[in-house]
Amino acid sequence: MLLRRSLPILLIAAASFVLAACGSEGNSVTGQSAAIESGSQLFAARCAGCHTLSVVGAEGSAAKVSSAERTNGPNFNTRKECYENVVYAIQNGGFSGAIMPANIVVGKESEQVAAFLAKYAGSEAMGSTTKCAPKSANAGG
Repeated sequence: MLLRRSLPILLIAAASFVLAACGSEGNSVTGQSAAIESGSQLFAARCAGCHTLSVVGAEGSAAKVSSAERTNGPNFNTRKECYENVVYAIQNGGFSGAIMPANIVVGKESEQVAAFLAKYAGSEAMGSTTKCAPKSANAGG
């Protein structure tokens, strides 16, 4: 009798556990410097809504250009960036300006996110070369 009453609750709990795990890869950045690990956590918490990067389970970029919204950021699986460019984008609302939220990360946190992205962005890029001179506001991108 007790099992009969408990069975629906156990099934609901098991289904909830399985559904909660769907699509959540999580942050797999470990064994790195404290700055890079902290940068990965900050990126996952504050940037994942608009950017994609598999290593932290972020899926915020549009899957198709035709369904993209103005606020969808670059897919960092396929876009390589260097430290200087990331710092520039953080400080200037992205490369096109005024799209990224102001003060999403500042100071040491922006440096940690930049170090993390410089290391992990572009893991799926083919033959990507990124110039590591800060982009100007007129450079687009």
